[in-house]
Amino acid sequence: MSGKTSGVDVFELGSEHEQVVFANDPATGLRAIVAIHSTALGPALGGTRFYPYASTNDAIEDVLNLSRGMSYKAALAGLDLGGGKAVIIGDPATLKTEALLRAYGRFVQSLNGRYYTACDVGTFSEDMDHIARECSYVTGRTVAHGGAGDSSVLTAYGVFQGMRAAAEAAWGTASLAGRTVGVAGVGKVGRHLVRHLIEDGAAVVVTDVYEPSLAAVTAEFPQVMTVDSTEALVASELDVYAPCALGGAITDEVVEVLSARIVCGAANNQLAHPGVEKALEERGILYAPDYCVNSGGLIQVADELEGFSFERARQRASGIFDTTRTVFELAAADRVPPAIAADRLAERRIGDASADPMMVIERAARPRNEAATGVSRSGEVPAGR
Repeated sequence: MSGKTSGVDVFELGSEHEQVVFANDPATGLRAIVAIHSTALGPALGGTRFYPYASTNDAIEDVLNLSRGMSYKAALAGLDLGGGKAVIIGDPATLKTEALLRAYGRFVQSLNGRYYTACDVGTFSEDMDHIARECSYVTGRTVAHGGAGDSSVLTAYGVFQGMRAAAEAAWGTASLAGRTVGVAGVGKVGRHLVRHLIEDGAAVVVTDVYEPSLAAVTAEFPQVMTVDSTEALVASELDVYAPCALGGAITDEVVEVLSARIVCGAANNQLAHPGVEKALEERGILYAPDYCVNSGGLIQVADELEGFSFERARQRASGIFDTTRTVFELAAADRVPPAIAADRLAERRIGDASADPMMVIERAARPRNEAATGVSRSGEVPAGR
């Protein structure tokens, strides 16, 4: 792990992390950071975010927060995986090339299976195929290369299941029919979520900073209403607010003006700072912890490690309903906000694995080569898969 970098003390901010690794390839412009939070339950798995961070400090803080969230997400989802995340610093519209992605693949390969990568903001399944030309530890690949394809499909499905559980807790029925749901961000995940909500009979209001995303949603679902900003959406009369863009969406200011009874969305790290979960509870707003409800995408790409089956992955993602219900039940029993209850459940599973020497031995014995993923570095699916 590196020490103080550009004003950020990585040891201090990443005190829980096992490893933080920096990669630099001047020939392609690659500047990347991989953060491995925990491998107590298995190898770290988490997407690669390609984003034009304002500073290296911002990138470091983001990758540390996101990787920690992945550990908790995998633990709560019942997966034998740890938590990791990667960021590539830059604008993917101008910097992303096959050469850069392959350089990044060589970098991930050098970690020898401690970290598996997948898609995230700014990266797609086709990018994973380029990375896989140099690396064995890649999931979220295209269907043509034996992968799960777009993981946003089951991310949205899982968020919908979590929202159903929240509706049951709030109103006694696991349905959004007749409710008004505000979705902030209708890109990869948000658009699929809108489809589930419309099919369930909800009224949907959306916003997005990217006009083409709004146009695509309204073209497919003419009944969807749009507003021109997140601030306007938050101030609307809503039953459910679904943040589906970047993190930090739930601030003190949002809590003060929010009319929604439920907050349940796909964005990672939605709470702007510790204590927001208590402010939500004080206002009578039920928060469905983000890493609990948005784990469908992780479940989807993790299924590739067994040889991908969409139906099997979808069935596992359906379990997010029961997991979310369990979080709400524990929160009520312990008289704590759901965010704290979810942390306790995840920490319990990670702690149990860390304390079990047989778990460590079994994990070390698991194959971490091409056979483990069912997809070779050349992109060919091995015989018999």
